[in-house]
Amino acid sequence: MKFSGIGGQAVMEGVMMRNGNDYAIAVRLNDGSIHVDKKKTKGQEGIWYKIPIIRGICSFVSSLVIGMSTLMDSASYFEEEEPTVLTEEEKKKKEKQDKAEMTGTLLFSIVLALVIFLLIPYYFSRFVGRFVDSTTLMALIEGIFRILIFVVYVKAISCMEDIKRVFMYHGAEHKCINCIEHGLPLTVENVRKSSRQHKRCGTSFLLFVLIISVVVFMFIRFDSPVLQLVCRLLLIPLIAGVSYEFIRLAGRSENPLVQILSKPGLWLQNLTTSEPDDAMIEVGMASVEAVFDWKKFQEENKECFDEV
Repeated sequence: MKFSGIGGQAVMEGVMMRNGNDYAIAVRLNDGSIHVDKKKTKGQEGIWYKIPIIRGICSFVSSLVIGMSTLMDSASYFEEEEPTVLTEEEKKKKEKQDKAEMTGTLLFSIVLALVIFLLIPYYFSRFVGRFVDSTTLMALIEGIFRILIFVVYVKAISCMEDIKRVFMYHGAEHKCINCIEHGLPLTVENVRKSSRQHKRCGTSFLLFVLIISVVVFMFIRFDSPVLQLVCRLLLIPLIAGVSYEFIRLAGRSENPLVQILSKPGLWLQNLTTSEPDDAMIEVGMASVEAVFDWKKFQEENKECFDEV
């Protein structure tokens, strides 16, 4: 069936939904009310967003920036019990400080990810290389070790109380989108019985980046560790672009082969999503309705919907 094109992510005590250039953050506040903040991002109609693979790189960078921004925005709702009245000068200073913090956090996260998922597996494979003569086998061992680190990392953070709630909101996000894409009215009851797995999820995207990197890195062979690492680093955007194209295809296709290839990502989502409660579902619904006319979408595509 046709897909809606809407996507999102979980944030602190809430959900961010994005549709085109519009995105909304819905957060459950301490008083029980739902706060919805709708924003616009830069246009995605440029030529770079029309070129396969390149558009995946651009979308990945854009999603990364917006994701970090929305996480900080959602966290800011819980910083103070009483709102503080700021002067214009203080507001500008705070915005500048927040932007600097977001940039610093983003850069630190990228460096940390490169160390964990690039450097450590690479040097582990070089250690194994003392006992293995095949460079192909070394590359395979490195890739499997990288995927294992990712799975263990996800499993480990899922045990943290705050992350557990984020994963519950992640489940609410998926269930809201699945409810709409299966032609059901967006109600708490219908969302509750919808699946918390979705083929266009960022979890699946990251897993495909890791899997495709296993294949690509098998063909990168330099004697110099520095050249080896630099080439791998430069190829990450390309791998991300290819992974994006597959996730995009998976969201549209019912091809049996595509369904099979999507299974690992859907399985991993059992770790990154949890069943939400009704209050969380309401937050997800509020986020959807702020940026997406789901009734119009269902009317235009009613002949495509599968029976649930």
